Amino acid sequence: MQIRTPAVAGMFYPGEKNELDASIDECFLHKYGPGKEPPSDTKEQIYGIICPHAGYMYSGPIAANSYYLISSYIPELVIILGPNHWGIGCNVAAMKDGIWQTPLGQVEVDSEAAKELAKICDIVELDFFSHTKDHSLEVQIPMLQKIYPKFKILPIILVDQSYEMATQLGSAIAKIAKSKKTMIVGSSDFTHYEPNDFAHKQDEALIEPILKLDLKKFYDVLEQKRVSACGYGAMATTMAACKDLGATKGKLLKYATSGDVTGEKSSVVGYASICFL
Repeated sequence: MQIRTPAVAGMFYPGEKNELDASIDECFLHKYGPGKEPPSDTKEQIYGIICPHAGYMYSGPIAANSYYLISSYIPELVIILGPNHWGIGCNVAAMKDGIWQTPLGQVEVDSEAAKELAKICDIVELDFFSHTKDHSLEVQIPMLQKIYPKFKILPIILVDQSYEMATQLGSAIAKIAKSKKTMIVGSSDFTHYEPNDFAHKQDEALIEPILKLDLKKFYDVLEQKRVSACGYGAMATTMAACKDLGATKGKLLKYATSGDVTGEKSSVVGYASICFL
């Protein structure tokens, strides 16, 4: 069984177990976080979430809002989708027969779910190499390890982020999610390297169709306003899957930029935590 070793430990998050544990605690208690540690007491049916994937010092508190909300929901499987920033490997890549290593321990890939996904969705390829360098999925896993005692993952990394891909893959993911207790995590940051006020306006426009689960309008806004959200296909796929599973709306849990967090507002990246109900 192949072990996917950390690519960004010590950079995007602490590389030592105790430091990482403390760092995640700080994210939950941060003023841009939920302000308390998990577990939550929510009774709502949550089908999936959207989380950012920058360094924990920038986006960790925003991501913690989603992870706090779902901490009372104990899934067997977490399906994680994110953009392939390196553009290596396959257009749509899942993984089988693998383990993801973090400073908090190991998480096993659900090989049966991966093989079933590839069987029912012909755009999915099973490829380890596609996952080796990117951070978009990796930074989600320590947060999940913090809130869940035991779970398996189905990591899916995307070069192709088109509307057609999102609808096809979303439908297939929904079929997998119906077979076992599942949480879907779409990993994306929003506007990149723009002034803070402009980033807020751009991202507000893109979040509106997300909350309405309107995929066509989402892609229209993305194109017309040229919103530089890196994981738009991961978000769209998550929307499509959650809608197929019965979600009727999204809820914005927290939005902030790196500038809001650090005070440096001339060139920021936007982050949002969103859940689908």
